[in-house]
Amino acid sequence: MPAPRWRLRRWLWSCWPPADALLRQAESLFGARSPAQAFEPASTRRRFRIAASDYLDPHFLPDLVARVKAAAPDATMEILPLSREFDYAQGLAHGDADLVIGNWLQPPAELHLGRLLADEVVCLVAEDHPAARNPQAWTHERYLAAEHVAPTPLHAGAPGVIDEHLRAQGLSRHIAVRSPHFGLAPLMVARTRLVLTTGRLFCQRYLGQLPVRIVRCPLAFPPLLYYQLWHDLTHASAAGRWLRGQVREVARELARGAPPAFAHGPSTDMARDLQADISRP
Repeated sequence: MPAPRWRLRRWLWSCWPPADALLRQAESLFGARSPAQAFEPASTRRRFRIAASDYLDPHFLPDLVARVKAAAPDATMEILPLSREFDYAQGLAHGDADLVIGNWLQPPAELHLGRLLADEVVCLVAEDHPAARNPQAWTHERYLAAEHVAPTPLHAGAPGVIDEHLRAQGLSRHIAVRSPHFGLAPLMVARTRLVLTTGRLFCQRYLGQLPVRIVRCPLAFPPLLYYQLWHDLTHASAAGRWLRGQVREVARELARGAPPAFAHGPSTDMARDLQADISRP
């Protein structure tokens, strides 16, 4: 006796997610191993999936979307959040993401990476914060004792690049607020005595929009290094190479428009290597 039609439909729908994932993996695998496969941005209907943090310049993702859509008007884009619920290494390996963009003190060694830019670490505070009123009294003891706002870690037990560096020095700060919504941190800072420690490129976008000030960080931090990561499956893919090129150009344009203080963040040797793609697997 044949199965009812509704059961057949339910079975077909249950097959769709794994089949879709399998097709994406096959496309990544065989597309990546066929460098001669043509890719025409103007006619592609490909969907690009990019997992990215919002710690970088707030203009980065809007500029990237505008650049991709201008060159590939029929392409679609899916911006995935970097969160503890999303295993980005598995996402790249399974074809659920084409690229991951973020910052790490030590990027994952098993993935290909391209260094995008380096940014000076500064503090963002309210314009009436003691650190803004009296910068000379903004000592490392007062910095560590102040109330800080920090992003929610990507993984349980992961401290984040700022606290990872502090931990290596045997130091810790008082984190009063953790939030997965990094873009809201400047507004929190403007209304409180919270301190946000992050890159100058991010902070400078809020000057003039909110009652906030950028002050030096009294502790020495290495520059924040931002990377794009991808899997070996898409390393030779023409579409993947094109997408990575768009990301590099947007990062390069943001770096060109950075304030003069940015030039003193990365060392000369580091700045020379920022745009290099590195094959590490």
